[in-house]
Amino acid sequence: MSQEKVGTFPYTRGIHPTMYQGRLWTMRQYAGFGDARQTNERFRYLLAQGQTGLSVAFDLPTQMGYDSDHPMAQGEVGKVGVAVATVDDMATLLDTLPLDRVSTSMTINATASTLLAFYVAVAARRGVAPTALRGTIQNDVLKEYIARGTYIYPPRASMRLITDIFAWSRTEAPNFNTISISGYHIREAGATAAQELAFTLADGIAYVDAAIAAGLEVDSFAPQLSFFFNAHNDFLEEVAKFRAARRLWASIMRDRFGAKNPKSWMLRFHTQTAGSTLTAAEPDNNVVRVALQALAAVMGGTQSLHTNGRDEALALPSAESARLALRTQQVIAYESGVAAYPDPFGGSYVVEELTDRLEASATSLIAEIDRIGGMVEAIERGFPQREIQDAAYATQVAIDRGTQVVVGVNRFAEGGSEKGRQGQRIDPAWEREQVARLRSFRAGRDAVAVSERLDRLSQGAAGKENLMPLILGAVENLATLGEIADTLRAVFGTYRENVVV
Repeated sequence: MSQEKVGTFPYTRGIHPTMYQGRLWTMRQYAGFGDARQTNERFRYLLAQGQTGLSVAFDLPTQMGYDSDHPMAQGEVGKVGVAVATVDDMATLLDTLPLDRVSTSMTINATASTLLAFYVAVAARRGVAPTALRGTIQNDVLKEYIARGTYIYPPRASMRLITDIFAWSRTEAPNFNTISISGYHIREAGATAAQELAFTLADGIAYVDAAIAAGLEVDSFAPQLSFFFNAHNDFLEEVAKFRAARRLWASIMRDRFGAKNPKSWMLRFHTQTAGSTLTAAEPDNNVVRVALQALAAVMGGTQSLHTNGRDEALALPSAESARLALRTQQVIAYESGVAAYPDPFGGSYVVEELTDRLEASATSLIAEIDRIGGMVEAIERGFPQREIQDAAYATQVAIDRGTQVVVGVNRFAEGGSEKGRQGQRIDPAWEREQVARLRSFRAGRDAVAVSERLDRLSQGAAGKENLMPLILGAVENLATLGEIADTLRAVFGTYRENVVV
């Protein structure tokens, strides 16, 4: 059993000696729907309710690099997140929000460089330097190939964009986390806890390898790496998973990559409760699920947390559900007493054994990925995809047979109690208004200057220079998200997934 102190290598028990005694985790509720104005109103509402950080959900066209008036975007604008096609959209999204004081997380991957450029450009309009900005871009494209699907370019071109952000941010935006290496979507696709842990850290290894190959020194970018995990239903296993993740990453960074800075060894992570566990049947049961999952994240030492709304299996969460989800965190933080104790489960025979077991299972999977040739090669061969598919199938079989109980679904089911629930509804008029604003934006700019900047970006993409300054230059000259993505598509091509059977 580990005798290590909290806040010391390998950080099994937490990255800070006092953990939440000095500062609570960031309560960062994920939000985004409709257009920028509606989402800004939700942000301000949540901040007024006590939220301590922002987290932006973008719609599928924004994630896939399409402007809101593109034929591929029709019917999807504002549906699963906010539509942001221009720097003016970003300005509206962030209206009145104190960018030099609030931390903003953006769940964006294939178009992360453009959204970061929008954010930086809006801050500059307000006199806030990039060095003063705090937050995170997800920027984790590898998990998109594995589990989620919002990729654009082939993996190696995507890795170049990511490492360009690393290099640019270390001097221009040193307080911004340049990536949130995400196990969340891997787990949502059906992975086990051990697979979530292994595949996430293997993605992290691939990003570090790519950055070093691009000429970066490991300690120059590693402190800006962060992670994003799922908090699932098995309470003790989840607590152990977070502890094992810290221990594994600390050893990987120190022993595998030779990092010298202790901040490079520390695995800092955001957690979201498990959307895939929420049920449309008897949705009030989801309140209990979310509370237990959130408590596991806190007991496991998360740095920030999003709690899902009870009605998310039916629709985007209403303002009432979003408030209740935030209140869940606040009750844990201020009423439960658990924040007074760093690593309360440290020394528990059960949790220590589970931590060791998960570490061993994840280590074995990472070794298999190494034998294949690394995570990029493993993705191209379909290895993690097959592993997740097999795990997801086994889980569904267990649920169908009733050997894995889902309360209110396959046992203790009353049925029909979801009737009358009203989640957040998207008004079709919002898409029409967003398209009209976008076309007006294009009509009011200097088209020659936009064309010149996009040509310059194309030249840079065909060569080897860092693309972040070129993307920022295009944004400052009012290029749209879709125009920037199309410019890069023309150079890099697009990725087509190999079917895994």
